Amino acid sequence: MKEKLLTSLILAPIVSEKSNIAAETSRCVVFKVLPKAKKPQIKRSVEMLFKVEVESVRVLNVQGKSKRFGRMLGKRSDWKKAYVKLKEGHDINFASP
Repeated sequence: MKEKLLTSLILAPIVSEKSNIAAETSRCVVFKVLPKAKKPQIKRSVEMLFKVEVESVRVLNVQGKSKRFGRMLGKRSDWKKAYVKLKEGHDINFASP
């Protein structure tokens, strides 16, 4: 797989209360990824970008909410979330520069 494609699969880390709890209890890091990304591609991308070893990857498709804009009905975009479990002894810290 080309490195350019692998680096573009991960859009952003998701830093929330739920993702912090997952990181503390089960060594999981949560990322927003491209909707076309597959589990093996996400695994290789995280290992290449952050120099860590990945134990497993779980993905889920988040459905966009229906919203009202005045009289018009709209819908937010669907997106994909990946829970990446790291092997023992590996860690990704987003707080440090």
